[in-house]
Amino acid sequence: MVLTAILATGCTERPAAPVAYREPFRLQYHFSPEKNWMNDPNGLVYHDGEYHLFYQHNPYGDRWGHMSWGHAVSPDLMHWEHLPVALEEEDGIMIFSGSAVVDTRNTSGFGTADQPPMVAIYTGHTDTLQTQHIAYSVDRGRTWTKYAGNPVIDLGLKDFRDPKVFWHDESGQWIMVVSVPAEHNVHFYGSPDLKEWTFLSAFGPEGASDSIWECPDLFPLPIEGRDGATRWVLIVNIGSNAAAGGSGGQYFVGSFDGKTFTNDNPPEQVLWVDHGADFYAGVTWGDIPESDGRRILIGWFNNWQYAQDIPTSPWRSAQSVPRALALRETPQGLRLVQHPVREVESLRETPQTFAGLDFAAADALGLKGNQFELNAEIALNGADRVEIAVLARGAEQTVVGYDASEGVVFIDRTASGIGDFHDAFLARHTAPLAAPDGIVRLRLLVDWSSVELFAGDGLVALSDRVFPDPESQSIRFSHAGGSPVLTSLAIWPLKSTWGRPSL
Repeated sequence: MVLTAILATGCTERPAAPVAYREPFRLQYHFSPEKNWMNDPNGLVYHDGEYHLFYQHNPYGDRWGHMSWGHAVSPDLMHWEHLPVALEEEDGIMIFSGSAVVDTRNTSGFGTADQPPMVAIYTGHTDTLQTQHIAYSVDRGRTWTKYAGNPVIDLGLKDFRDPKVFWHDESGQWIMVVSVPAEHNVHFYGSPDLKEWTFLSAFGPEGASDSIWECPDLFPLPIEGRDGATRWVLIVNIGSNAAAGGSGGQYFVGSFDGKTFTNDNPPEQVLWVDHGADFYAGVTWGDIPESDGRRILIGWFNNWQYAQDIPTSPWRSAQSVPRALALRETPQGLRLVQHPVREVESLRETPQTFAGLDFAAADALGLKGNQFELNAEIALNGADRVEIAVLARGAEQTVVGYDASEGVVFIDRTASGIGDFHDAFLARHTAPLAAPDGIVRLRLLVDWSSVELFAGDGLVALSDRVFPDPESQSIRFSHAGGSPVLTSLAIWPLKSTWGRPSL
């Protein structure tokens, strides 16, 4: 298994600075900036063989401020190349969240038919006003020009932000979905050229609406097992009172006709994208080739409750592992399904695999690691609770498991390590999950200071940051009641994506 990094030391008088991307708590296969603050993913677009990831960034410090768009590109969603800041705070206007598109038809006139422009659509922020702006690039996103006619939408509102834009073939126009946070709704606008926008409709408040609405996204998704069938999904993130407390994301399933989104479910029903504490501002990539066919989501791996105080340096915050999405028919209706993108499997090293182990035998294996994937199928056999503790040593551990008496899957980080930076951090987070056949399937991604759990073949996701002692690397197995069996267990060490060898 992958062992914890040993930080280089210099002379005996004082230790040298940690090596970049080997600092304490630095995630090894998740995106994080080299230094300073990061929050929402922005401008996700695929163009000319590259996945672009822009993100909210403070170039000058490791706390929120001076919002600009940081920028990185990747050929495979795993290995990222840092690029210079793309859109900088300027003239008293911060660059808040937004999206980017490849204008293949050159509707904007910023490029040519042979060299279509990339166009970024973002919120310009001041203390008293938020408006929608655009900028363009004709060199694969390496340099950007802000449109001279900005702003392209100005409602005179203090809170009006986070535009997500896409081309809608059926209505032959660009569609923007943008949040009006204080009113707990989103607006839809249409445009022929990304410059002139017409109001189409509004949606909300529905679902979770007792906190601000931010960072919307709208896209069609295929329904598993129904060839060609799709429904539309609207993601809306909320600033507090989410599934695990603090910030989080909800989604709606319904229809979109080029003007209006209609929710399939009762307006009071709440569906959570992720039931952990640390998944916010989730947004999907645009312009992924039809030959690929995936809708890929990524989220900010943090929570506004404590984001500015997590114990990392010289950077603060990371992004989740990208996830491929679909819809699944359940007795309760259509529900979102999430799986880590297949590119994660390219990081796998030689696995350890087992079958038919009871929990005592599994615990006796003495498995260790802090950078791995674990897949387990568990036959409950009357167990009230089954648990897999990771990043463990002594009393310190992060516990993942299934509680049959409650009918929930959970991550318990109450003893996970450092957590005194916020009184809500050390907590247990749950998600409902049925096990009618007495079988529970868990897929777990662990990375130095994070745990991402996908259960029920992707039907449930929980994402939590944790900050354990670097020596806490044991993997433990325990249960209460019954005679549970690990019918299958596979553990893969995962390679670092930052060019750092495993130690």
